[in-house]
Amino acid sequence: MTIAEIVKCLDARVLCGEENLGQRVTSACCSDLMSDALAFIHENAMLLTGITNAHVVRTAGILDLKCVAFVRGKVPPPDVIGMAREAGLVTMTVNKTMFTCAGLLYEGGLRGAPMCWPSRDEAAG
Repeated sequence: MTIAEIVKCLDARVLCGEENLGQRVTSACCSDLMSDALAFIHENAMLLTGITNAHVVRTAGILDLKCVAFVRGKVPPPDVIGMAREAGLVTMTVNKTMFTCAGLLYEGGLRGAPMCWPSRDEAAG
């Protein structure tokens, strides 16, 4: 999906990065823990989160994320939006729960980050 398609799918309001709406996103991750985002997100991804502090933008930079959607109608403070703008990160706010956003994106064709799970034998012991 392109970020423009994501904006439409979620009925989101873009906060910054309008010039990058044509970029493609191939997976999504939902997390309020940036440590989980660092562990599970892959390239060309987006993050859905309810956290609105600078750590989100820093994490997005480390992971080279394409966009961040702030769920539950949350809007980060101006300094965080400024950091995102400087980084070229598309940020948006969505007046829906994280669960609903994930469902809408999945229905629209976007999938979660691929995961490698241990086999049952490896997990058992």
